[in-house]
Amino acid sequence: MARAVILAGGKGTRLRPYTVVLPKPLMPIGEYPILEVILRQLAACGFDHITLAVNHQAELIKAYFGDGSKWKLRIDYSMETEPLSTMGPLKLISDLPENFLIMNGDVLTDLPYGEMLQRHIAESRLFTVAASRREHLVDYGVLKTDAEGHLTDFEEKPKLNYLVSMGIYCANRRILDVIPRGLKYGFDELMLEFIARGERVKVEDNDRYWLDIGRVDDYMRAIDEFESLRPQLLGEK
Repeated sequence: MARAVILAGGKGTRLRPYTVVLPKPLMPIGEYPILEVILRQLAACGFDHITLAVNHQAELIKAYFGDGSKWKLRIDYSMETEPLSTMGPLKLISDLPENFLIMNGDVLTDLPYGEMLQRHIAESRLFTVAASRREHLVDYGVLKTDAEGHLTDFEEKPKLNYLVSMGIYCANRRILDVIPRGLKYGFDELMLEFIARGERVKVEDNDRYWLDIGRVDDYMRAIDEFESLRPQLLGEK
């Protein structure tokens, strides 16, 4: 028995004009909306109760997914009356279990969600962040200077390596004590609060396939790659 909260209330402004008609979670990837891909994956990973945190075009999302019985899931809905960012919606859900998964509704990945939640529980963590390593090539020569503006170092087109959040988290209910009620409160604010308090947040670095389809170019890439990745993403041949 495992619970997940999927954040599906955003307006998808970076995907316009596509999201003028459809909410981002209903944008098709192959024959399925991206959110259906996620639900199928969660069901295969042992999750049985999904709460969709909705706002923008919520009725379309409810009409498509209903009570979740089509996927042998229990789906319920948490409705925002105003935008609450990424972590604020959790405060509206009164029956969250001791530990649960949180994720964005526009993520295409083969991350094994159930295994991540099991590790989170086994180690009694407060919060776990799934992270992906990215490399960025700077297209310019980078100058480094001292306090007086004199050149101290030069690097031609350096490569920067860094970890980014995949928009997938595991949480203990104790995080609700930090989140304010009725206010916009994001992942960034929660992380900065944990750092300020000295709380331990586990970051799991992994090399799994991952695309955030919030931007048009990433959405187009997801469409191009989905068919070849179906066995990897959905266990289908």
